[in-house]
Amino acid sequence: MPDPHSKHCAELRKVIHVDMDAFFAAVEQRDHPELRGQPVIVGGDPAGRGVVATCSYEARRFGIHSAMTAARARSLCPRAIFLRPRMDAYRETSRRVMGILRCYTPLVEPLSLDEAFLDVTAATTNGVLAVRIAREIRARIERETGLTASAGVSYNKLLAKLASDWRKPNGLFVVPPERGLAFLAPLPVGKLHGVGPATVKKLSAMGIHTVLDLRNASREILIAQFGKVGLWFYEVARGIDRRPVQPSRQRKSVGTERTFPENLADPKVMLATLQQMAGQVSDHLHTLGLAGRTVSIKARFPDFATVTRAHTDAQAIWRTEAISACLPGLLAKAIPAGLPVHASVRLLGVTVSGLVNVEAVPPEAGQMNLLEEVIGFLR
Repeated sequence: MPDPHSKHCAELRKVIHVDMDAFFAAVEQRDHPELRGQPVIVGGDPAGRGVVATCSYEARRFGIHSAMTAARARSLCPRAIFLRPRMDAYRETSRRVMGILRCYTPLVEPLSLDEAFLDVTAATTNGVLAVRIAREIRARIERETGLTASAGVSYNKLLAKLASDWRKPNGLFVVPPERGLAFLAPLPVGKLHGVGPATVKKLSAMGIHTVLDLRNASREILIAQFGKVGLWFYEVARGIDRRPVQPSRQRKSVGTERTFPENLADPKVMLATLQQMAGQVSDHLHTLGLAGRTVSIKARFPDFATVTRAHTDAQAIWRTEAISACLPGLLAKAIPAGLPVHASVRLLGVTVSGLVNVEAVPPEAGQMNLLEEVIGFLR
């Protein structure tokens, strides 16, 4: 175990991770009592190319999960009730939940509409236990919103998030410092923050399957195989996560994308669709008071190959006209002539990144020199 007198342990925080249970589906069941106890799926059209955004626990018993195709979900549970998302209702409920969290500490870091980290270190200096705060938060959420939340309490973000998933739904789990290493040891490495499927495969080839296996690997080997990320793996395997809870997280991009019920084959329709998206992105940028220096588009083809192309300029833009001006050239680069496999697309997207506050943008900004940068060809 870590030395309790070490600098690291002296800096241990009291962190809570709150995660709403099946949030979108739970809001629907709350607002429509006839749906309670039913397998509810919120997402796209099962007759098309929709995907599951979330589903009730009744639906999860059939093996349905987020990001699964809606068609697959229907095949697993033919009696499932499919609903289209009501984002306004979810945002309003999320606002109320986040308001409850901020009653306990200003250090609240939302990760999405339905989950957030809280640093309650200061709130516990008078002897109040972090677990007591977590209990009060869960009780208030249920009382004031009619929904349940699960919570994890620990000494850093890594363990708090893992703990919140331990007794879902409507559960509370605590990982104190003296139990951190034992809690982590048997977990599959894929449970760790930053370890995706490709990394799991690479670690597995090295004979590393659990966090204990990862802990037994030397720092030198991990850094040699994964670079700087290897140091992160070395530390999290030992229960060390130095990331602070950040109340304001800097947004890196604003974008939108759309998967079509039928592939688009006409370049004119593709361009018109991208221009419509540009207007949506511009509206969002305007609402946030942001502008960006890079405009990119994404195109996904019938074989699921995905291409991203971008233009970057020294001046930041946010107006629809300026974003739209980049699109014809980007589309031509994303879908070159003479490639039959790329004659149609199943998804298009527009993103603006390299964001700055709009106050910092000269009034005349709005044009780009269209210096092209190919972000890459992704699969």
